[in-house]
Parts: sequence; C-alpha cells; structure tokens
Amino acid sequence: MPEDLEKIRKRVLAEGSLKEGGKRVRITVHLGTCGIAAGGDAVYEALKHEIASSGRDDIEVLVSGCAGMCSSEPNITVKIINEDAVLYRDVNAKKMRKIFEGHVMNGEIQTSHALARIKQSDQEGEDHYA
Repeated sequence: MPEDLEKIRKRVLAEGSLKEGGKRVRITVHLGTCGIAAGGDAVYEALKHEIASSGRDDIEVLVSGCAGMCSSEPNITVKIINEDAVLYRDVNAKKMRKIFEGHVMNGEIQTSHALARIKQSDQEGEDHYA
C-alpha cells in the first residue's frame, strides 16, 4: 500500500509540475479560515482579474489552506519555473496587483511584501511546495 501511494504522489507531482511549453508560473492563494477572515477572497479576485487582463495562459492558480502563518494572512506563494518560490505576506488587492506586475510579469521579487523564499533545494522536486 505505501508503494501505491508513492506512485500516485509521483504521478500527481509530475502532472502538476511547471514545465517548458506549459504552465510557467504557479500562484497559490492560501485561503484557510484565517486567510479568508483576513480578506483573502479579495486577493483571489484581484489575482483572477490581473491574469485575465495580462492575456497570459501560462499561469496556474491554486487555492490551498493555511500556510501555517496565520498572523501574516492573507498569504500567497509565487513560483516561477526554475526559480525559488516566494511567500508573500499581508497581501491585499492592491499589493496583489503590485506583486503580479512586479514579480510575475517582470521577474522582480517584491521584497517589501516577501515573508520567505523557498529554495528549490528545499522543495521536494523542482516545482513542489512543502
């Protein structure tokens, strides 16, 4: 049984990984109870608007639960292919637009809003979040 679960885990990671010619950016909006209570829904809506306005089709959006840092919610994680992931804190709709424009569109990490950088070597597989 554990072997079967490991096979499933590897398949899911492979299917959902960022790759050349496919999705190149993954943005995770952490919408646990604390994220929602802190205004995460508005962040999610702003993100959807920014993606639609950008015309890009290589951006994947995921919704997850709490990242474990409730006091800094709403949080989002931006992962660009072949780069470290960045966890952003205290995000609101205005900051979401700034992060999208700066980091996603122009490759410039918005350090004033960043909480943590997740090194690729610390991730399980190139594009997996721990």
